[in-house]
Amino acid sequence: MQTVMRIRSYRSSDESTVIDLWHNCDLIRPWNDPKKDIQRKLEVQGEWFLVGLLDDEIVASIMIGYDGHRGWVNYLAVAPEYQRLGFGREMMAEAETLLRKSGCPKLNLQLRDSNTEAVIFYQKLGYKVDDVISFGKRLESDE
Repeated sequence: MQTVMRIRSYRSSDESTVIDLWHNCDLIRPWNDPKKDIQRKLEVQGEWFLVGLLDDEIVASIMIGYDGHRGWVNYLAVAPEYQRLGFGREMMAEAETLLRKSGCPKLNLQLRDSNTEAVIFYQKLGYKVDDVISFGKRLESDE
């Protein structure tokens, strides 16, 4: 088995595998249709939707965005059987590299406060809780 993860841009043929990965990582919520989320990403900085592969098997994903002010990360996922092997760290390093090259001064991300493992993961990478309140408003219903 390959031990070095290869990172490449998402391809349309990856859709069902990536959605299964997100389900296995408990990232899917009823109000976010994963197929619609993928389509939306492909229309905006689609090249920054990445997957990580071991022996041609998708084991990780990440969506990166930059609006000219802040960078964002969504859908960072590593298959449960490959977690704690450094693959999430590699995906985040690739995101940070792409954002730095684009002149991005700061990277933001949001987590559910119940996801304590992810909180610890990001803290180990040097991320800190910002003293802000996160607001959201659905402009389109996926349900």
